[in-house]
Amino acid sequence: MSPARRSLLRLVLLGPLLGPPSAPLLAQPSDAATSQWTHAYAAFGQPKYPAGFAHFDYVNPDAPKGGTINLRNPDRRSSFDKFNPFTTKGNAPAGMSIFMFESLTVLGSDELQTMYGLLAEAIAVAPDKSSISFRLNPKARFTNGDPVTAADVQYSFESMSGKYASPGLRASLAGVARVEVLDERTVRFDLRERTNDMLFTVGSLAVFSRKWALGADGKPKRFDDIVSEYPITSGPYTIAKADSGRRLEFKRDPNYWARDLGVRRGMFNWDRVVYRYYGDQAVAREAFKAGEFDIYKEYGGRAWVRQHKGVKWDDGRIKKDLFETSIGQGLQAYLLNMRRPLFQDIRVREALVYTYDFDTSNRLGLYKRANSEFNNSEFAAQGLPSPGELKLLEPFRAELPPAVFGPAYVAPGTGRDPARLRQNLLKARELLAQAGWKLAADGKLRNAKGEAFEFEYLSPGEPGRMTDWQANLEKLGITMKERNVDFALYRRRLEQYDFDMIAIAGGDFTLPDATGLQSVYGSKSADEKGDNNFRGVKSRAADALIKRISEAKTLDELRDAARALDRVIMWSYWQIPDLYTSDQKASYWNKFGMPARRPRYFTIDTGSGFPAWPLETWWIKDPAKR
Repeated sequence: MSPARRSLLRLVLLGPLLGPPSAPLLAQPSDAATSQWTHAYAAFGQPKYPAGFAHFDYVNPDAPKGGTINLRNPDRRSSFDKFNPFTTKGNAPAGMSIFMFESLTVLGSDELQTMYGLLAEAIAVAPDKSSISFRLNPKARFTNGDPVTAADVQYSFESMSGKYASPGLRASLAGVARVEVLDERTVRFDLRERTNDMLFTVGSLAVFSRKWALGADGKPKRFDDIVSEYPITSGPYTIAKADSGRRLEFKRDPNYWARDLGVRRGMFNWDRVVYRYYGDQAVAREAFKAGEFDIYKEYGGRAWVRQHKGVKWDDGRIKKDLFETSIGQGLQAYLLNMRRPLFQDIRVREALVYTYDFDTSNRLGLYKRANSEFNNSEFAAQGLPSPGELKLLEPFRAELPPAVFGPAYVAPGTGRDPARLRQNLLKARELLAQAGWKLAADGKLRNAKGEAFEFEYLSPGEPGRMTDWQANLEKLGITMKERNVDFALYRRRLEQYDFDMIAIAGGDFTLPDATGLQSVYGSKSADEKGDNNFRGVKSRAADALIKRISEAKTLDELRDAARALDRVIMWSYWQIPDLYTSDQKASYWNKFGMPARRPRYFTIDTGSGFPAWPLETWWIKDPAKR
């Protein structure tokens, strides 16, 4: 999947808190006479790197090979029980998408969304984006020695888009109408969704051998019956050992077919990669300090300040770093379910924003305030609307808040100043009074019907994290109840839109994704249970602007449409914005060499649609010691 689709929505627990044009490689195929074969495809503009480039700028092409890197499970999976990551039942081990499965293309990490051929030596996109074709590299081999063929690509797609694959994966590939094998090394995808996002989704398709888990009759097993068989892939590593679902070891393939390609030179430098699985964060953190694994990415702000320190940090054995990235950060916020009558008045929703004291909850200063749907990117609204934005917004002026046509949204803050908090609460009280909510004799805020202002915050996390906010609300006569449930129940209630308020973090991105935005803000999805329109948004303006995003032909058009949509989202107060961060926090044992230049778009320890730069490009300083 593309980064945008892979990270459409992350459910999180919130604490309180471009170069010259590329030359054509060959003549155009007869079935795509107006397409041109190229080595790369950029969503907008031209690829940074020319055909035949030697290596990416963010690698060391002469990095030494050898040694072992030890890692931990990077997510909630505390064990694994299968080796097929594309089906629903069970858990596949971490790292397979990084070290084993390869795709037709890979993303460049130091430019806006651009894909370069990996398994595919050339790409041809129809001018109307109705199809994308790939010509496979004749050197591409699976680890069993077989060549990678167009039939393998077709088989991989049909397996992952079929009824036995996970629903999310099937949904991401639903925009492909069909796949046609043109010859042994050429395959074409005809598209229903003629968008850049769909092109990049196809380009990131994982490819595996048709021989993976053949049955005794020589035919492939049903896809969800492939469980314990090691995948036959084309990546730089194979599985060396799997131990009781708690430890997995990869070994580097010395015959890796792509080791001298520009998109792979200087990468995958470890002889072995070992994952250990931990069920508890505190245990994992202590295991890291003891040297059981080498890189620890920290998600908790308090833990980053209080736990990532000590003698081993002081004497330099462990290093601590904030890895700045240019990855766009979707809006992390407390979402208000506007299907509830309580939240249908925009004045009520705006009032609640004034009651949330972000500055106090962020007392450690580790996060930035989210003021946009497109944080940490050029697509966030800035200043007054541009002429291009106004042209898109004007048809909907009568139904939009007037503030949409003024300066970009900035959430109210307090600076941890009690006087400013008091001013914010007075503003909230004024807005609530305008909406018909008055303080009753019993100290409760009530409407004309005598109904008390009460709502529930639903969370799968630990209780007691909303105390400061609850206290602010109580000063106005509002009761916010905090209900904590197990994740399975939480997921079911979200699917049914059965909640008042929840905390959600939007997905990471390089370019705004119209498909994801449609799922979150599109009017159609508001009535489709199981979709992601948790707010219950039904807005003609949002629908039209999302459509403009999907149809953008230039970066300027995309920027105008995204910024206009951003103004609509933020000034409509469909949520209470919380935080974002432009860095990834990690400590690591001081045994690594790393390239002199960092990329712009990367993660630390997982793929998640973006390259895991440390895992792919670092190396052991002294391989003899590990």
